[in-house]
Amino acid sequence: MTTYFQRAALAAFALFTSVVTAGAQEAEKTLDQAVNDAFANATGWFVNFIFSPFPGTTFPWIVAWLVIAATVFTIYFGLIQFRAFPHSIALVKGDYSDPNDAGEVSHFQALATALSGTVGLGNIAGVAVAVGIGGPGATFWMILAGLMGMASKFTECTLGVKYRNEFPDGHVSGGPMYYLTKGFAERGLPGGKVLAVLFAIFCILGSLGGGNMFQSNQAHQQIAGIVGEYPGWITGVIFACVVFAVIIGGLKSIAQVTEKVVPFMGVLYVLAALVIILMNADKIGWAFGQIFAGAFTGLGVAGGLVGALIQGFKRAAFSNEAGVGSAAIAHSAVKTKEPITEGFVSLLEPFIDTVVICTMTALVIIISGQLVSDPETGLYILTEGGSIQTLDGSSGVSLTSAAFSSAFSWFPYVLAVAVILFAFSTMISWSYYGLKAWTFLFGEGKTTEIVFKVIFCIFVVIGAAANLGPVIDFSDAAIFAMAVVNIAGLYFLMPIVKRELDSYMTRLKSGEIRKFK
Repeated sequence: MTTYFQRAALAAFALFTSVVTAGAQEAEKTLDQAVNDAFANATGWFVNFIFSPFPGTTFPWIVAWLVIAATVFTIYFGLIQFRAFPHSIALVKGDYSDPNDAGEVSHFQALATALSGTVGLGNIAGVAVAVGIGGPGATFWMILAGLMGMASKFTECTLGVKYRNEFPDGHVSGGPMYYLTKGFAERGLPGGKVLAVLFAIFCILGSLGGGNMFQSNQAHQQIAGIVGEYPGWITGVIFACVVFAVIIGGLKSIAQVTEKVVPFMGVLYVLAALVIILMNADKIGWAFGQIFAGAFTGLGVAGGLVGALIQGFKRAAFSNEAGVGSAAIAHSAVKTKEPITEGFVSLLEPFIDTVVICTMTALVIIISGQLVSDPETGLYILTEGGSIQTLDGSSGVSLTSAAFSSAFSWFPYVLAVAVILFAFSTMISWSYYGLKAWTFLFGEGKTTEIVFKVIFCIFVVIGAAANLGPVIDFSDAAIFAMAVVNIAGLYFLMPIVKRELDSYMTRLKSGEIRKFK
């Protein structure tokens, strides 16, 4: 009898356990969904506001905000991105670098660190989305927006160095938080401190979301697509440990990693693209013909000319982050006593990120024949959703992968490595951006820094393990909210940059500024 009751009790306990476990799992799903829904309801208005289009159009006002600013700076500084290009190259090479200047990193390391924060999934997946919706013509507008964005980077990074804080131990803190505060005070303008605090808040949110969780989430998806499904927290813990090992050493440690990783992944990706383009050399002229024709006619894509323009401008703005202010934080730590020199170096970023890497991606997609067109009319065939039909129905990163796979069957594995490296380098760069915003709000100090770095690494695990759609949307909106604050400040501070530019160019021409190599 006792044995019977024991068995019955065990069976009942097992049933109870299974019910509780199932209930807990269901509750977890429900809780997860509840958190997502609550967050979406609380922040949806903000996301919708940042990415909302102008009335009666599909053109997001935030993209116009970035493009108009780039145009203003291009005109105001007299096409500085073209005039200063050769001198920018000389600065990156270290020709004018004085080893005794204050700062933490070289011009090249600052450029690599800032590039690692922008070169990423936008260059691989984002371009494919732009071309898939806006057609080849989107590439032209993307290049144009990238060229103009060079002037925005020049403006913000010059100010980043000019108004940075230099500390006795050699480390520096700079970025929009500092030039908004100090620059406005210098010109006797009110509101600088308020803008600086707003920027810092948005920067922290953006660094934890788009610069962190989104990256680890996409890296896990790419790895799982090759090795098979497994818990995301495993990827998250591995990434968190590696990221922490790098960022605990500060900017010098970050710069030492990015100066190796960024050139490697950039060269790897561009070389693969060049090989495919050269293998189809007979189609290069045709591809550029498609780009120019599509830019001014639309070639039958949804939205026509305007659709191509919107997609091109949007992708350039989302890819190189010119005007967002993030790069100014990395460039502020450069070893120089001439703020304008880092403005020159930084203008190379949109050129490398958008004009070179994004264009390479677009050309490979066009040349490899992934976009389906009507052989009789030559116009692209559209899906019900309005995007261009592709050979296997792929879009985003899958379309880029399919384009490269048309020449190299093994390229998806290379792309997986590239995505992982892009995600990793983006995370370590944005950890620095978020850290500097954090210390601006809560004060400098080892303890303050460690707290943020631990929080950042916890979010790496969360991003890889969870489905956080609304959170990611909000953090993306936060990154572009940084641009709203930053550009508003740049309009008031650009006369200071003009003064710095005129002074430097006069001394450069007179020979007062000389080469050290």
